[in-house]
Amino acid sequence: MGSTDEKIREEENKQMEAPKMAPFDLNDFTIMKEGEAEILMHAKNEVFFNKTQVNNRDMSIAVLRTFVAKYKQEHEALSSKRLKTGPKASEVSAINAEATMDFVTDNKNSNGDCDVSKEISQDEASSISEEQASNQGGKGHGELKPPRVLEALSASGLRALRYAREVDGIGKVVALDNDKASVEACRRNIKFNGSVACSKVESHLTDARVYMLTHPKEFEVVDLDPYGSPSVFLDSAVQSVVDGGMLMCTATDMAVLCGGNGEVCYSKYGSYPLRGKYCHEMALRILLACIESHANRYKRYIVPVLSVQMDFYVRVFVRVHSSASAMKNTPLKLSYVYQCIGCDSFHLQPIGRTVSKNTSIRYLPGFGPVVPQECSDCGKKYNMGGPIWSAPIHDQEWVTSILADVKSMKDRYPAYDRISAVLTMISEELPDVPLFLSLHNLCATLKCTSPSAVIFRSAVINAGYRISGTHVNPLGLKTDAPMDVIWDIMRCWVKNHPVKAQPPDQAGSVILAKEPVLLILQELLPLLARHKPKRLHASFRILKDIGDQSSGPVVR
Repeated sequence: MGSTDEKIREEENKQMEAPKMAPFDLNDFTIMKEGEAEILMHAKNEVFFNKTQVNNRDMSIAVLRTFVAKYKQEHEALSSKRLKTGPKASEVSAINAEATMDFVTDNKNSNGDCDVSKEISQDEASSISEEQASNQGGKGHGELKPPRVLEALSASGLRALRYAREVDGIGKVVALDNDKASVEACRRNIKFNGSVACSKVESHLTDARVYMLTHPKEFEVVDLDPYGSPSVFLDSAVQSVVDGGMLMCTATDMAVLCGGNGEVCYSKYGSYPLRGKYCHEMALRILLACIESHANRYKRYIVPVLSVQMDFYVRVFVRVHSSASAMKNTPLKLSYVYQCIGCDSFHLQPIGRTVSKNTSIRYLPGFGPVVPQECSDCGKKYNMGGPIWSAPIHDQEWVTSILADVKSMKDRYPAYDRISAVLTMISEELPDVPLFLSLHNLCATLKCTSPSAVIFRSAVINAGYRISGTHVNPLGLKTDAPMDVIWDIMRCWVKNHPVKAQPPDQAGSVILAKEPVLLILQELLPLLARHKPKRLHASFRILKDIGDQSSGPVVR
């Protein structure tokens, strides 16, 4: 048996052995500096380097800094509890439950009750507590080990070098690649960056999937940033992260995720995309649903802390936890999407629901269908897409912490302007509203002029609903108002801004043929148009004046 193990280790070492670095002349290279790291780029550009991904790398460093700080806080909280009361199953709920169950706040898109804050079983909680304790410092309440990072696809090694040099408190950074030239370049860059890089970063020539499978629950952070789809790496990645660790994942195949090749998207991610104005946010939610699916196979589940669409890719940051009990909530976090082919109205169909009785909770299939055969607004048929992740895609506490950290050390982020703007926009998003509307798309359906975003937002707020922007699209608006209210607002707008007659069978003509139900909006929109508020707070002052004269929306 012992000889067999030795042979396996020898074979693994042979596979991971990188070519010896040949002597090189610095005159053949150009020094590229980003943050505190420098890399040598050969004149032939043999190793892939994407300069525009500085936004991606800066965002990842910002998240990693926050993760290191929070991971340390969690370990200290767990240690203090152990000192006071000794190991108990309740430690799991104290450390993890609040963060992992926040997706079940009352959501109008969900069917049935979503109260899943029940206690994990004693045996299971004890095993989770022991596992987390071992991951965070071994037996008892020992010193926390510095978080280890695995960069599965390193290329030149720039990202790994920046992690090692710029993130305080980080431990070993393992950079993998299955291309000999890339590993040689990475090792050359590690040596070029001095003693800190040499002590923290190591490079291996190996298949990332094999390495992650042979190192289960070994890394606090796993970073997947492939050129294309990450789907082939997800199964091994969710196994390589420790309990409570972070998985960072990028997908650049946006044409597939946004509906250009629906059948390819289904084969890679297990979800069918729709070509709506919200397709980029749907891409984020498809990727999250796919990661959750892979995690569930090993009694694990994910909790998103930040999900970003920038430039030509989507990037998600999720924490991975183990719990067979909490995994049962996955159907509550997934939904199918019905999109009208005429007016682009969309509706979500949750996959699962819960029913509470006394102290027990039952998990049942979701009620459906949520839509009739024909759209109630324009009479057209629906396309169905999904399933997608319909729970929150950001943790607002994390976003606030990340943004504060970025602003406190703005000089250390080469892409500060871009990432701070994106994070600010994310901090203002409605966290529990999947997908968004496009005001210009609504107007294109009705063939009418567009109200300003301020006027439209004011009308939605006056109708008793919430509304915000979205970082995905500067023209997008997230709201919990149902589509019949949205179309009522547009009908009131068109009454004061008439449109030319259109063929009666068009979606816009069918919508405008109906009378608005919310009568107060007929008074509100002309008033807002006369005041022409330049900023959103101006519209709030107008709404206050109207509120003094009216008790709220009047429904016929």
